Amino acid sequence: MPAPERIPPRSLTDADPVTVLTEGRLTVRGQVRGASNAVLHCAVSHEGVELACVYKPVAGERPLWDFPDGTLAQREVAAYEISEATGWGLIPPTVLRDGPYGEGMCQLWIDAGPDGDGHAEDRRRPLLALVEDDEPGEGWKAVVRAEIGEGRTALLVHADDPELRRMAVLDAVINNGDRKGGHLLPAPDGRLYGIDHGVTFNAEDKLRTLLWGWAGEPLTAEAVGVVDRLGTELAPGTPLVTRLGELITEAEIEALRGRVGGLRASGRHPEPSGSWPSIPWPPV
Repeated sequence: MPAPERIPPRSLTDADPVTVLTEGRLTVRGQVRGASNAVLHCAVSHEGVELACVYKPVAGERPLWDFPDGTLAQREVAAYEISEATGWGLIPPTVLRDGPYGEGMCQLWIDAGPDGDGHAEDRRRPLLALVEDDEPGEGWKAVVRAEIGEGRTALLVHADDPELRRMAVLDAVINNGDRKGGHLLPAPDGRLYGIDHGVTFNAEDKLRTLLWGWAGEPLTAEAVGVVDRLGTELAPGTPLVTRLGELITEAEIEALRGRVGGLRASGRHPEPSGSWPSIPWPPV
């Protein structure tokens, strides 16, 4: 299949992207290489509006030992629902729909930067870096010391960035088992998006992330308010819980409530549990 062609999306003021993604005609334009599951680059058109999107059919999912087969697409949509409930909008519009290869996840395509280099112009620096100093330096948070070859080590750091910190809270809530550097997309407008949320919402602790820099630190006042609101919206019978019930299991919803309750009680970013690898592999 040919490499994906870039499809410049029209202004999102023309139509609701969720409506376009849900009801539009889906046309496959190419395949995103290097992904562990089938990831197709598509155009979706509805009432004269065409948007670029990613389509991940359930039929193209590889089985995982610790997740039920054929559930990754639903988990991506559930992660979007939680992102929207926070009000932070950290995950691109994502829906579950039928497509050329059956039911799957369909998500708005986000260009990583004006030159495809992964860094928006107004951010002016990467979100992750390796430094050979012992301390991360101003504006950075330390994650872990890593081997870089020939007996040398370097400190893996991430930016002390408010949107990244929101992402760390979201990951703790949804129990993200795969927050790699390549799953962070700074958009040209300066916003930050997270993608690839198929391994989320496990009832067991699976949090693996590169965003451990705030581990053990108090949540921001903003995050405390968001977590409090999530606790209310996750009460049995709410619209959010009804939507989640179509995507993940009742045990996973109960575990989600437990994680939110834990964050509310501690008021702090979680720390690695020690019972599960804390860093995803490969990290990028």
